[in-house]
Amino acid sequence: MGEIVKILTIEDEAAVRRSLVAHLEDMEYDYIEASSGSEGIALFKESNPDLVLCDLRLPGMDGLDVLSTLTELSPDTPIIIVSGANQVADAIQALKRGAWDYITKPIVDFQTLDTAMERALNRARLIKENHAYQKHLEALNIELSAALGQLREDEEAARALQSSLLPPKEAQFGEYKFRRQLFPSLLLSGDFVDYFPIGDHEVGFYIADISGHGAASAFVTVMLKTLFEKHLDAYQRDQEDVIRQPSDMLDHLNRAIYVSPIEKYLTIFYGVLDLREHRLRFCSGGQFPYPMLFDGQEIKTLTSHDKPVGLFEDSIFMQHEIDFTSVQQMLMISDGILELFPRDSARRRTEWLLQMVADGSPEIDDLVERFNIEELDEIPDDIAFLSIVRGSDDE
Repeated sequence: MGEIVKILTIEDEAAVRRSLVAHLEDMEYDYIEASSGSEGIALFKESNPDLVLCDLRLPGMDGLDVLSTLTELSPDTPIIIVSGANQVADAIQALKRGAWDYITKPIVDFQTLDTAMERALNRARLIKENHAYQKHLEALNIELSAALGQLREDEEAARALQSSLLPPKEAQFGEYKFRRQLFPSLLLSGDFVDYFPIGDHEVGFYIADISGHGAASAFVTVMLKTLFEKHLDAYQRDQEDVIRQPSDMLDHLNRAIYVSPIEKYLTIFYGVLDLREHRLRFCSGGQFPYPMLFDGQEIKTLTSHDKPVGLFEDSIFMQHEIDFTSVQQMLMISDGILELFPRDSARRRTEWLLQMVADGSPEIDDLVERFNIEELDEIPDDIAFLSIVRGSDDE
């Protein structure tokens, strides 16, 4: 059961006040009564209510002055003006001073009051959550900034840290074997992959490519890992469901990366695979080349994608779901692979990639050999592989 909402009523007319508190009691709200503006302000400071119902015509201190005082004391506490029908102009003035809503009295239909209170409480709750999330991000950014400086001082330690955050090169989840391989162009990589169980029948996985190279980009991979683990831990504690919903997860990542002082953005494909139903929920934040699906006969690509993560504050991410039953393998490669082809349009190089993959085995080791990656003197850009192959545990 949620916390009981406390409502302060400031009303000098005893009959109206009794009517209000009787209704609040019926709705199982906690309530506090004040018959004057000065009493209302004192009770507000003492009891810290969740919402205030305030009349405009009060003895002594005027309702507008009460409103100004309460708004200054606590801007995020919703205040609803309960105004006489002939005081609409004053009510409009009250809205300009910070009132959240107003209703006219006498209150004929209390559903109007209930709707106004519910709307105001929901808005206040959202503001409170955003403030808490912003404080969390600010604290995280302070930690990240300090860690970034430390990483720049010791890139070897940074590489060891980054490597320790990667999942095992192979992992079996039910019928599916996950494999990954990374080839950094520098000592540190701006590409990152991960896969992890969610509950007892789902697996989350992602491939990400952070803008730029070096310590700053590598540090964002640490931040990425931390944010995913935070939401996974929250799910395991039954606090939220974000980690299971790729669009929600990318929305949270977008907000965190956007306000980060590192000034980076990333492309990412995040999927959640249901091992029992063989269905894939996914969301792509600008990931390219597109993930490839093999059914034993042809290659299909998942072309649905949205904007990169952390580039725009108001980005919207769409979630998709597909039947994964016929998929034998899913292959994801970061865009560094395209740098191995002759300079041409992205479309042309993507066509070459698909042809190269189709001409032989799509297994990561075979692709690495076919592209001759390990023999290159210099890799022009980070390259990451992530593969999901369906087969029994015994294979």
